Amino acid sequence: MTRELNDQELRRREELQHLIEQGVNPYPYTFDKTHDSTTILANFKDDAPEEFGTVAVAGRIMALRRMGKASFCHIQDASGRIQAYFRTGDIPNYADFKLYDIGDIIGVKGYVFRTKMGEISVHATELTMLCKSLVPIPIAKEVEDEAGNKVMYDAFADKELRYRQRYKDLVVNPQIRDTFIKRSKIITAMRRYFDDRGWLEVETPILQPLYGGALARPFTTHHNTLDTTLYLRIADELYLKRLIVGGFEGVYEISKNFRNEGMDKTHNPEFTMMEIYVAYKDVYWMMEMVENLLAHIAQTALASTDVTIGDHTVSLAPPFRRLPLLESIQEYTGKDISGMDATALHRVAKELGIEVEPKATAGKIIDEIFSEKVEHHLIQPTYITDYPLEMSPLAKKHRSKEGLTERFELFINGQEFANAYSELNDPIDQRNRLEEQSRFRADGDDEAMTLDEDFLHALEVGMPPTSGLGIGIDRLVMLLTNQDSIRDVLFFPQMKRLES
Repeated sequence: MTRELNDQELRRREELQHLIEQGVNPYPYTFDKTHDSTTILANFKDDAPEEFGTVAVAGRIMALRRMGKASFCHIQDASGRIQAYFRTGDIPNYADFKLYDIGDIIGVKGYVFRTKMGEISVHATELTMLCKSLVPIPIAKEVEDEAGNKVMYDAFADKELRYRQRYKDLVVNPQIRDTFIKRSKIITAMRRYFDDRGWLEVETPILQPLYGGALARPFTTHHNTLDTTLYLRIADELYLKRLIVGGFEGVYEISKNFRNEGMDKTHNPEFTMMEIYVAYKDVYWMMEMVENLLAHIAQTALASTDVTIGDHTVSLAPPFRRLPLLESIQEYTGKDISGMDATALHRVAKELGIEVEPKATAGKIIDEIFSEKVEHHLIQPTYITDYPLEMSPLAKKHRSKEGLTERFELFINGQEFANAYSELNDPIDQRNRLEEQSRFRADGDDEAMTLDEDFLHALEVGMPPTSGLGIGIDRLVMLLTNQDSIRDVLFFPQMKRLES
């Protein structure tokens, strides 16, 4: 179906045709750029203009003023904006400038000077069209009111449209690039921290014959050649543990995982996860490692371990508070649920005004109570520890507390950021736990784990004592960039499809 063009789009196509008729290639192959705008603005000196006597800059036209025999425009590149000045007689194709629009990408060669108004600019001696923009881009107008306050008009502020058309968002709201630059720095800092300690970055399958390593619903697909059902991974865990069995003593993966679940401010069906497994370590060692890791990342990306998020200032300086799960529920609800079975927990949930499914297991009910009554209180970094056995089918039994496991989840600003275990390496115990998960699944729990015989066989070969950790990269970026929605830290978040 052909899209109907509006008046501005028709005009731009006419300009495009005029340029072509005059022998201009509106989409050339290359341009020899020598400087970016920030370098010029930061280093130009009036008493030494010869240092920028010849420059070549390129970028998108974001503002345009034509004044007969002279014209100005502001060019935006990846580092910022700089003004360019054009004058008839200085460039042979000045007449073509009337066919240029806001949004066009151009190359300018010339020399740097300061205008009478005091603005550092590039005096053009050559002008090259690099890409003719065929649709107008939204441009905000900034004016001062009578009180001297800056007022913005026509800003590209519709969040849904910004997420759907991120390319426009990046052009007209360049400040959001800072979030994604920090995201890259955060991931790089994490990777270097691990590499410096000799832990190996690896890759594991995205398409898996069985999914596991987390309590979640998978995305399902079909492989035509093999005529078999495959699943997009929900976690890396079971494959990374196989590598520990194989003799590696420290492996990690920063990967895309996929869970066929709801979407909200902290959940996207495709997300980035880091998982690491280190042999001969336990969950208590892992707590100290995570504290040092997060402090290192914050210091590298932000130059501080104090992080502002919403109305709170969070300190990522070690050590973090450690609070057992059942004690946290007692602290924030006044209810001691230690040793309760599912029937008793149903009664407690009802007393607390929490709705749970009639067939919900004890672990499910505890999780619901914690989520509703405790989680939002955990602003400063807090390790919630000692999870019940049923809630942690891949974690070792606690060495001194009956019915519990050696596991922690890290909560900051009321959200979960990390999950870690002393990994279960007893193949008989692990089989029993996964068989129990199969019974939960048969009873209607579609998030229960599947039984993976090859993984169990790997454990029978033998896995050394190991600690494993998962950190949600997207939520970590949210924390360190003061964003309250996961969509603001993903270039292209999942969106509901628009009707055509």
